[in-house]
Formats: sequence, structure tokens, C-alpha cells
Amino acid sequence: MNVVFLSPHYPDDIPLFVSGLAAVGARVIGVGDQHVEALPERSKRDLAAYIQIGSWSDEDAVVRTVLDRLAGHHVDLVETLWEPMMLLAARLREAIGVPGMTVAQTVPFRDKGEMKKVVEAAGLRTPRSIVTTTRDGCRSAAEEIGYPIIIKPISGAGSMDTFRIEGDDDLEAALAQLGHVPQVSVEEFISGDEFTYDTVCAGGSIAFENVCEYRPNPLIGKQVEWISPQVIAWRDLADPFIADGVELGRNVIRAMGVQSGFTHMEWYRTAAGEVVFGEIGARSPGGRLTDLMNYACDTDLYTGWAQAVCHGTFDQPTERRYNVAQVIKRAQGQGTITRIDGIAHMMATMGEHVVNVDLVPLGHPRRDWRATVLSDGVIVVRHPDFDEVVAMADWIAAGVHLHCD
Repeated sequence: MNVVFLSPHYPDDIPLFVSGLAAVGARVIGVGDQHVEALPERSKRDLAAYIQIGSWSDEDAVVRTVLDRLAGHHVDLVETLWEPMMLLAARLREAIGVPGMTVAQTVPFRDKGEMKKVVEAAGLRTPRSIVTTTRDGCRSAAEEIGYPIIIKPISGAGSMDTFRIEGDDDLEAALAQLGHVPQVSVEEFISGDEFTYDTVCAGGSIAFENVCEYRPNPLIGKQVEWISPQVIAWRDLADPFIADGVELGRNVIRAMGVQSGFTHMEWYRTAAGEVVFGEIGARSPGGRLTDLMNYACDTDLYTGWAQAVCHGTFDQPTERRYNVAQVIKRAQGQGTITRIDGIAHMMATMGEHVVNVDLVPLGHPRRDWRATVLSDGVIVVRHPDFDEVVAMADWIAAGVHLHCD
């Protein structure tokens, strides 16, 4: 089976999905804007061929280049897990004549206005929203919906270029930073806890599902430097606190017509217990959340995803054995990491439950916490008991410190 894979090196976890494709017998043809020698070693190892394109920004040129290089060669699938490439992948599928999501099927996953139409048509609760392309349109939408509101790109991913707006001054400050965004959604702000609903679908059915909780909500975490954001993958998906969200997610998957592949959805639970849809992408989650799911079940979703898209099957373990917490750390001060406190105590008191410590090493410069989701690294713990994993995550958030000089 020949699989064309767009961007086999980015985001950072994508080489693991390329390995998954190779593991299930696919011959992977990578397409990227880097020279082949600049690719990660894992990607170079697992690719059977590589097509270098000039720039992702010129989609017509990319399509022409790929079709020209593939002339005379059989192709079975075109895949990508990078959100900005979704429509390009669909265009290539249609041009080559292979199965998978068409442009029309992809648009509701990329255009948040169209997305909400599909979800609302299924009778599911979404935030009230207005799509606009102008500053005056944003001002009118804010007046109609009423503060607080959220402004975010129609075709964005995650929380990039997303703003919570409390009043006119916040609105004007946000508009000054959104000049590069051509179209935005102005939405009702939903106050509540924020979760994910993630799936791998195979042959039109949900083969694997997962719920993660953000602590605190991402918009708060990205605004306050001293916070150590946490993400917790829940073991018990039947827990009453999240069960309605799981049912919402299943209904959204049906409404969106997902057949095979990863999905990553975000949803809210209000103080009154109402569950509200946020948005959904036809891709794996970022921020290493796929690893959290693997730790929760001792499974391999990189290979499981590849099985799903290549063969319409899924035989990876799905028993949820652990709650898993990822704590994102941010260094104190500026410059180079000179000291890390708390690791010895952490390992002495909870070491058997620690499954990953990946922090910026001593002597290396700290990262720009505003520009990267994972800041200066992560610590991951797991435990069968939910309260235990939360207690460990809270201790790590408060007790582990990276210092700079």
C-alpha cells in the first residue's frame, strides 16, 4: 500500500505516526518543504520516498508538483495530521482519485462556522457565534452576543490567536493583534471546565475514545506565566462528571460523518452541568496528548491510527487502566537553566508512578513559554485512582522548579 503523507516531520510527534504507517506495511511517500537531509532521523528511516515542495502557502503549486512526481506510480491513500494541510490533502485525494475525506467533507472540520452548522443541525448545543472578516463586524458581533466573548480564527488550531474579551478595551487590544487573520468567529464565552473528546475511528465506528481535562482552561494557562498547566486523561469514561460529554462527542462524530482516523474535539461542562460543544479537528491532538492516551491503556495509538486509515481495523489494547496527568513546567527567570529543584523528592515519593520526565536540560536556554505549548518540558504520572493522580500532579506543579540565571 502506497501512502502519500503530507508533512512527515511536523508537528513534533508526527514522525511516530510515520513509523506507525511503516509498521502496518505501508510504503510512505513523504511530502514536505524541507530538504530530505533536514528531516528527523526517524522520518528518514521510515519513508520509502520523499517529494520536496517549494512552499506550503502555494497549494496549486504543491498539487502540481506532487502529481508530476507521482505520474505513473500507484497511490492508495493521502494522509496528514497537521491541521493546515487538511484541505490540501483532500484536494490531492480528489486529483489522484483515492478514498478518504473529500474537500466538501473536510471544510466543516476547518471552517468553524460550517462546523457549527453541522453540529447544530444534529440538535447539539454550541456557543452562539457570528463569523466576520472585519473589525466593525467584530464590534457588532460583540454588541449582539454580549460580553464576555471569545474571538478565534475560523481556520485556526488549538488556542493560537484566541482571545477572551471582557469589554471594549479588551476587544480593541485583540483586534490590534488579529490583523493577519482573515476571518474570525466571535463566540459566546462558555464558563466552565474544559475537556477533550478524542477518538480513533475505523471503518465508520469509534474504535478508541478518550477524555482529557485541562487544568486550568487553556486560555488562562497561556496568559499566566507562573502557572504549571496540567492535562489529565480520565480512566473512567462512565464517571457522571464527564459521561454526558462522552455522549456529546459520540453524537458529534456521527454528525460529522467520520469514517477512519483520529479526531480531537473540545467541549465544556458548565457549573450547572450543561455540556457544550467547542470544536473538532480531523487530526490527532497536539501537546503530546496521544502519549497520555497510550499511557492510560498501555497501548500504541500511532500504530492503531495507521491500522485504521490503511485497513479500516484496530486491534490495539483499549482497556483504560490508569488516570494520567501531564504537568507542563515553566522556568523561573530568564536565560539558561541552572538548577532544577524537587526532582529527587518527587522520585523518592512517587517514582513508581512517574512515566516521563522530559525537561529542558541544565545549561540550555529556557523556551519562550508564549510560543510553545509544552514550555520548558513535561512530567507525566499515572495511577489507577483519580484523586491520587491529581494529588501527584498538584505536588509537581507546586514542588518542582526550574531556575534560570
